[in-house]
Amino acid sequence: MEIENICFPSNEACTPESMAERASQAQETFLVAVDKKTDKIAGFLNGIATDEDVFRDEFFTNITLHNKNGKNIMLLGLDVLPEYRGQGLAREIMERYLAREKGQGRKRVVLTCLDEKVKMYERMGYKDLGISASVWGGEKWHDMEYVFGLQE
Repeated sequence: MEIENICFPSNEACTPESMAERASQAQETFLVAVDKKTDKIAGFLNGIATDEDVFRDEFFTNITLHNKNGKNIMLLGLDVLPEYRGQGLAREIMERYLAREKGQGRKRVVLTCLDEKVKMYERMGYKDLGISASVWGGEKWHDMEYVFGLQE
């Protein structure tokens, strides 16, 4: 939660309760990067698996929507601590995550991001689907998707 609160403003950050539920009931959708020199967590990525195709805000708060064998992953957060930014860590975490989820037989990975992050995710192979129905944190989001087999 400390990292989540550093990386996201309070209106966008996950609640401690939701993060705890996600970590205990959907741990297979997390990927954590650890600094080998300090053993400090440098960043992490997390989401939930589902057979649903459209991102919705309830994914952030309702862990019962997680289906371990779901065909899609809805990414809920990519957190990289400020001191590790600008070094390619976000890209590395994402590349490893996508490879792992492809190996699990997933079909798509979907995320939402603010305007200023669209280009970053496009460089990672995501396609901008336009403005999302998500209103999480009172913000205007873009839906982004990575379809295995198309973007590779």
